[in-house]
Amino acid sequence: MNRGVEEERERIPMSQRPEWADVRPVPQDDGPNPVVPIAYTDEFSETMDYFRAVWQFRRLILDALNVDLHEELHFVDQITKDNSKNYQIWHHRRWVAEKLGTQIASKELEFTREIFSQDAKNYHAWSHRQWVLQALGGWENELAYCDELLEDDIFNNSAWNQRYFVVTRSPLLGGLEVMRDSEVAYAIKAILAKPENESPWRYLRGLYKNDVNSLVNDPRVASVCLDVLLDKRDFVHALNMVLDLLSHHHQPSNELKDAVDAVSPDPKPSDSNFAERVCSILQLVDPIRASYWRWRKTSIPAQD
Repeated sequence: MNRGVEEERERIPMSQRPEWADVRPVPQDDGPNPVVPIAYTDEFSETMDYFRAVWQFRRLILDALNVDLHEELHFVDQITKDNSKNYQIWHHRRWVAEKLGTQIASKELEFTREIFSQDAKNYHAWSHRQWVLQALGGWENELAYCDELLEDDIFNNSAWNQRYFVVTRSPLLGGLEVMRDSEVAYAIKAILAKPENESPWRYLRGLYKNDVNSLVNDPRVASVCLDVLLDKRDFVHALNMVLDLLSHHHQPSNELKDAVDAVSPDPKPSDSNFAERVCSILQLVDPIRASYWRWRKTSIPAQD
């Protein structure tokens, strides 16, 4: 018999084990209407419910004994570094940090920085860092930290996401409207350095969130598309941006039209509509998403 099947048959549910008899499991709370509930196995759900209860019991003890939570945080430091993707540990760390308050903000930011040095895209660490900033403070150097990360790796999409979080949420920067001009310049510089990098293109779009007219009317957006197209390499994202502009009634210059036609693998495109022509080119130069571009072609507004 397969060993895994054998072990499954021999497994005794934790609820029936005497050593767990005094532990009351804590079920996972996904809220009343979870968007995409995960289909956990019964064994996994039960195990995690009991482990969750152990962490909860630890918190009750820490409170009851009035333990120095700085010592607890030091303890959590050690186990987090070895288990940096464990939800329960990060949840416990947040509880400890919240108890200690704003005095611990800089330490928590430094701790996540240590985690990123080993795993730059650790979701748990990024989530914790954002919570620390919002709950405990420490915004002062966060944009500079994003600069540092992106200078080290311009493809670090987590750092781009954090930069957007800082620009839109920091109480020190004035918000997206105030930051837009300088951030557009930052994004364009990154695009020109590595036009194949999707992150700064998406960041650029995000800077005009809920304000598509400003996106369409900012000459820098069409201009960076033109610059990339004229270079005739790594231009898929530039074509995508051109298509987005056209879909919102941007009137392209003749220079931009010529640049688009110049990158077409088909020397005699049959599409008279410029936006449809862009879609046809994208189907050829980005074949992995050909079906998507075919669909986009059917949904664009009429364009002269």
